[in-house]
Amino acid sequence: MSEKIAKSDADWQQQLSPEQYRVCRCQGTEAPFTGKFYNHHEAGVYSCSCCGNELFDASAKFDSGSGWPSYFQPVSADAVTEHADNSHGMLRVEVLCGHCDAHLGHVFSDGPPPTGLRYCINSVSLDFKPESPP
Repeated sequence: MSEKIAKSDADWQQQLSPEQYRVCRCQGTEAPFTGKFYNHHEAGVYSCSCCGNELFDASAKFDSGSGWPSYFQPVSADAVTEHADNSHGMLRVEVLCGHCDAHLGHVFSDGPPPTGLRYCINSVSLDFKPESPP
């Protein structure tokens, strides 16, 4: 993996929309069933909206019924990092971009095979690159 991206808070605020900044840099959450990628089914790759790091392949996406885009695995072991999140009186595992530490969402152990994981991700933290035609 390449070197971590380090920017000042002011630089992130200038680069991102207010909603992207709130979710990705301040650990916010978008409302369920509202994100642009919640009901998105095109083949391709989802990347970090802050730095472009590839995060999830569309083939790993599934409908969890949670209201957020859900994936059973990232594209690689270093695409994301995970950290304990004890905020709001809950015990959860936060998912961050492995390149710029943007808050993406959380991972839960109630997903489908083959991993049994559900990466529950905010749409605003994602960009999408469609698969190139053959």
